[in-house]
Amino acid sequence: MAKLEELDLTESSKPVRLSQLDKVVTTNYKPVANHQYNIEYERKKKDGKQAQADKQHVLDMLFSAFEKHQYCNLKDLVDITKQLVGYLKEILKEIGVQNVKGIHKNTRELKPEYRQYQREEKSD
Repeated sequence: MAKLEELDLTESSKPVRLSQLDKVVTTNYKPVANHQYNIEYERKKKDGKQAQADKQHVLDMLFSAFEKHQYCNLKDLVDITKQLVGYLKEILKEIGVQNVKGIHKNTRELKPEYRQYQREEKSD
């Protein structure tokens, strides 16, 4: 009986909650001078600041883009040509039409005379 009382006393004197600090695994990260996402951002930022290319070269790139897809988004055209938005809009005013309504809203397509010109060029 004495052993049971002693066992009961030791069990009751133990705290109900125990800290588990020994089991926690901490990961230590080494400091990085420049993170990967910062490097990618800087690279994209430098790519965007190119000088204006020759107008004929940009027109060739635009015509090849419109050969693949009839309707193109301005953002996609900027990515393809790697030109500034203002310069690209200026060129697109001459050769293209912006769709304001319908299914192809906010996209651009070639004017009919340029589409016909491309069809004749392909058949030659």
